Amino acid sequence: MGWKDAIDYLRSGAKQRGIGSDAPQQEDRALPLEARIGSLVELQMSPLLRASANGSLVALPQAEDSRILAISQFKLSMAGRLYRYYLAKGDEDDREKFLQLYVDEHGDVKEILYCTQLVRFIPTTVEDQDAFTGSGGSGLGDLQFSLWRSQLEDSGADNEVLATAFGEQEALDFERDAGDPNAGFVPPFTGTETRIDDASGMQGLKQELYFMPYARRLGDGSKEYLLVTTEIVQSVNGDARKRGIHVDFVVGIPVEQERLVIQ
Repeated sequence: MGWKDAIDYLRSGAKQRGIGSDAPQQEDRALPLEARIGSLVELQMSPLLRASANGSLVALPQAEDSRILAISQFKLSMAGRLYRYYLAKGDEDDREKFLQLYVDEHGDVKEILYCTQLVRFIPTTVEDQDAFTGSGGSGLGDLQFSLWRSQLEDSGADNEVLATAFGEQEALDFERDAGDPNAGFVPPFTGTETRIDDASGMQGLKQELYFMPYARRLGDGSKEYLLVTTEIVQSVNGDARKRGIHVDFVVGIPVEQERLVIQ
């Protein structure tokens, strides 16, 4: 389905360790690539420049996007785990930028994506919430997803990026990148995210997740991912009164591990 109606809002303007005992505590558990909050990130730009030139919606990193500001761990209904190393947290109306790492059940890093947030949607109706949790057997988890140019224009996306990505098209079509490719619907992955924002683990958040990756081919045949994540906030800085729900649409570009240095 196109979900055009479901996100039509864009047209109109669219245990006191603070976070919890399952936080990816730096002193207790080695993180992939030995990352830590405050680590410097050196990322070769060539995969991102190539993707951008071939029609990707990815936002290129800026000079200030060179330090890990927060680290989160996803516990999902899948083998292995996802980690996100935030270069921009998106808490002050800025869009998130992060490295997403998939680690298999043996602890080996199998995939790294450089990711930038396109837009955040607040699903205010029961219908929207059902669509973005897949609870009715459709919505998040459908085989196809169409991202509309007008939606991104209304959200303030860069016009030059949109022109390169869309050309004369009004929509970009993505296909689900998980589950049976012949199934019209696959329930989204579910689980939790625990994000820590400081070395002590006192600052951060916990949230319930519904997650599904989609993908399309760029002009050179490489993949661009669209990660759709419905996030139900459970607590912020240990405060369970701070709750809410939103849906993040994020673009991800694969990065080879040898092109990334974290120190």
